[in-house]
Amino acid sequence: MEKNKIVDDHTINYHIRAQKGLINDPNGLIYFKDKYHVFFQWNPEGTTHENKHWGHAVSDDLVNWSYLKPALSPDNWYDKNGCYSGSAIEKDGKLYIFYTGNVKKAQGERESYQCLAVSKDGIHFEKHGPLFEHPGDYTAHVRDPKVWKGNESYWMVLGAQTQDLKGTAIIYSSKDLLSWDFQGELTDEPSDFGYMWECPDLLRLNKKDVFVFSPQGIEAKGTLYQNIFQTGYMLGHFENGRFTPEIKEFNEMDRGFEFYAPQSFEDDQGRTLVFGWMGAMPPKQEAAVPTVKDGWIHHLSLPREIMFVKNQLIQKPVDELKKLRIQSYDMLKDISKKDNVLFTTSEQEITCKWDTCASSFTWTLRNEIDLRYEASERKFTIERTNWLDSTRETRTVYLKETLSSLQLFLEDSAMEVFLNDGREVFSLRYFNNERTDSWTWLNKDWLSNLSQFMIFELEKTIKL
Repeated sequence: MEKNKIVDDHTINYHIRAQKGLINDPNGLIYFKDKYHVFFQWNPEGTTHENKHWGHAVSDDLVNWSYLKPALSPDNWYDKNGCYSGSAIEKDGKLYIFYTGNVKKAQGERESYQCLAVSKDGIHFEKHGPLFEHPGDYTAHVRDPKVWKGNESYWMVLGAQTQDLKGTAIIYSSKDLLSWDFQGELTDEPSDFGYMWECPDLLRLNKKDVFVFSPQGIEAKGTLYQNIFQTGYMLGHFENGRFTPEIKEFNEMDRGFEFYAPQSFEDDQGRTLVFGWMGAMPPKQEAAVPTVKDGWIHHLSLPREIMFVKNQLIQKPVDELKKLRIQSYDMLKDISKKDNVLFTTSEQEITCKWDTCASSFTWTLRNEIDLRYEASERKFTIERTNWLDSTRETRTVYLKETLSSLQLFLEDSAMEVFLNDGREVFSLRYFNNERTDSWTWLNKDWLSNLSQFMIFELEKTIKL
């Protein structure tokens, strides 16, 4: 056996995932009765996108999670082919869940219903069925209700597809969460932008409204829109059921490979937090994920605190994740004598800070992931091996400012990278049987102006 070769099975130990089956979108995120509740799309019987339940995990601290029985199962006529994505809100001490019931007919036609389920304890739910009929100007691709309260009304925004097969978002209002009135389309911008918008969300941050959504069918443009589906946001103003963009620009929320379908919620500390799904990939590539042989696939992102600073969305790993740290190494003392670092576990956090700005560098982690920074262009690139065809593939961002900080969370088959205190983020999976437990670099120029270089071993917390 090659020295320092990693021999485990691509497992995930501190991201939320299911013991078996396939998971995708985070659903119903809420802080309810002194606990964080994360629901998620889950097929407990296989690794295909069928038979969707609402999986359920709860936590006191966003670090240690307990996995409960499914909150929703596809067992009624209006959701028999899947309890699709949705959201949660508290009213009068009860938890109201809104979700899309998916129905497929014998000839392949699809029907979708926006449904309600209510719980007193956040664990056991009573279904109330469909809430309204969809307007006729849209196909059956209407889904993913996100509900929130604004002023004296409740609002529900839905991803939709027009009859001429263009993506959009539609919105409803309600006084009581039971009777809903159609208010039309949320926005006219961006127009003709993909064939479907999924998982819409509207955030209020620092007196700015942020419309987050995940469009499908966007063509690649330079370094942008490289994934099978995209996730991003627009800044603007929401009033009386309409969102008006200030700048007609769709900003990608995550520059990595798999991040998709995020959802936000506000916790008891007043923070806006977000989880995303780290698993959106082409079908053939998805089928080739090595964990399929072990009966499970995909996981969620780490919880991130999201804020708005200088016309930019900032995403930071929540402070509670520091509880994962079990041993630390201050590498500033002797890093100039080394050309590499050997990891002692598969779970690591790395933080680097520079007094002014970083010089150019190329790092290789685990003989698999290349991180490259070209200082003259402020260009940051991540490169990995595509596990389906073994080609090397990249994702790139041009930073608005020079690189001054980097925080990286590493698992045996997952990575999340936060640049410049969360001004840019990369999320990705990686699978390579030749990976090692080392971090190497080509030169030492990046050490100039380095004021912090810490490596933390992280605890394995997942208990499935």
